[in-house]
Amino acid sequence: MAWDFESDRPIYTQLLEKIQLMIISGKFKPGDRLPSVRDLSSEAAVNPNTMQRALQELERQGLVYSQRTSGRMVTQDTELIKSVKEKVAINHVKSFLETMNELGFEQQEIQGIITLLSDMGDE
Repeated sequence: MAWDFESDRPIYTQLLEKIQLMIISGKFKPGDRLPSVRDLSSEAAVNPNTMQRALQELERQGLVYSQRTSGRMVTQDTELIKSVKEKVAINHVKSFLETMNELGFEQQEIQGIITLLSDMGDE
């Protein structure tokens, strides 16, 4: 099944984010071998060159590395993965807070909504 992409953002960026999410969420574990460029691009229904570009950026970030005979592997650096995960989380929270502020919510109201939602999760 093809991956879902937003039309207002570059596919390359979205591929990068989706694979990064698969790594930080644990779908691809430290040391795992990634599927080939051909397999990933087929699964995502994108051009292999676009997928290659996204994977090269993940290599540059250190989340994946290439082994000549084995393909691309997920880094075994769990601290790096944790750091990237925290950065992604911070960016999501910042975006959420910006949206809530644009909607006219004050900080106390936002905290009240978060508390209400987390209390609902305990049920």
